[in-house]
Amino acid sequence: MAGVTPRADALPRGRLRFTGLAFALGVLILGTNLPSPLYAVYGHRFGFSPLTITMLVSVYVAVLVPALLVCGSLADSAGLRRVVVPAIAAAALGAVLFAVAGGTGWLFAARSVQGLAVGAASGPLTAALVATEPAGNQARASLLGSLMTTCGAGLGPVLAGGLAQYAPAPLVLCYLLELGLLAVALGVVAPLRGGGRGRARMRLPRIPAEIRTPFAVAGAVSFLAWAVAYIVLGLVPSYVEGAVHSGNLLLGGGAAGMLLLCAAVAQVAFARWPPVRTMPAGLVLLVLGLVGLVAAGLLSSVPLLLGTVAVTGIGQGLAFMGALRRVNGLAPPAERAGVASAFYVVTYLGGGGPVIVVGLLAIPLGLVPAVQLAAGVLALACLAVLVAVRRSEYT
Repeated sequence: MAGVTPRADALPRGRLRFTGLAFALGVLILGTNLPSPLYAVYGHRFGFSPLTITMLVSVYVAVLVPALLVCGSLADSAGLRRVVVPAIAAAALGAVLFAVAGGTGWLFAARSVQGLAVGAASGPLTAALVATEPAGNQARASLLGSLMTTCGAGLGPVLAGGLAQYAPAPLVLCYLLELGLLAVALGVVAPLRGGGRGRARMRLPRIPAEIRTPFAVAGAVSFLAWAVAYIVLGLVPSYVEGAVHSGNLLLGGGAAGMLLLCAAVAQVAFARWPPVRTMPAGLVLLVLGLVGLVAAGLLSSVPLLLGTVAVTGIGQGLAFMGALRRVNGLAPPAERAGVASAFYVVTYLGGGGPVIVVGLLAIPLGLVPAVQLAAGVLALACLAVLVAVRRSEYT
């Protein structure tokens, strides 16, 4: 996910530069999703409840959203390198804090720094892909940005879960690997020049009146797509342990990672579909996946859980891709930065808000019933938005 667009004509095009920026974006997103399957381990070690997981998600989003709003416009005016290099340094600091964590406070500090890093860099990097795409193909650049976000978010839990389950130093090794990848990303971004107008300036996003209705529909689709994704990424590893009675960290991380890997495959396979097809199809598949998620918990079935997570992932990929392309097509060139920024703020709130609610519900209900209740509510919301999408003259 991304934010405000930096100056598109100031960064020179080139295949190597384009690929390197995509790599940097993917590494940042991967790193921020490494902790997902490890929260259960942290909980046992530091003695915290699902509410603490909710609070960790909350502090991440609370830092990320303001960074997204502020740093996008800073990159627009001051240049890509001046924003992204400090963001990569912040991501490295977050990895170090996780690796040496000696208590819950360390986790909060690490998540805060990660939120700052991703909020600052994801928007400028995604927009820079458009600026540096060798042939000037905006659709291809947008697709690669979406894929890097999706693949990074999906590979993070799988990598961390696998290393934690089968490699030594389960709470350290994945962060050391992240530090190595960040060093490569820094080597790509640090030499870049351009992408700004020289004078740092901040501005808040606005939505032109003539596109507010279709923007709201697309925003609702993206909100729900990432609400489902982040519930899986943040809570399914613990849900697996409680509902399916398996403590295997690779299973938990794999179930979470499968969602976004399936989303990436769907985005490539259906890249030619217009939003009028991808958004409704994605919402229907999200509903089917959420119903299957509840059934898997009730039946304690690992195969059913993995199958329904895959279906949900395909739905998430189609829904988000359709919403993103719809918004890109709506935005007037003079207002594109503000529209994009507002869209991603809505998207990140979708990723954080429902997870927070689930964590609060888990206090009186328990984690598994809370996830099941959230799945039901989200399924109904998907159906309601599906009706809005189908009725909207703008689709």
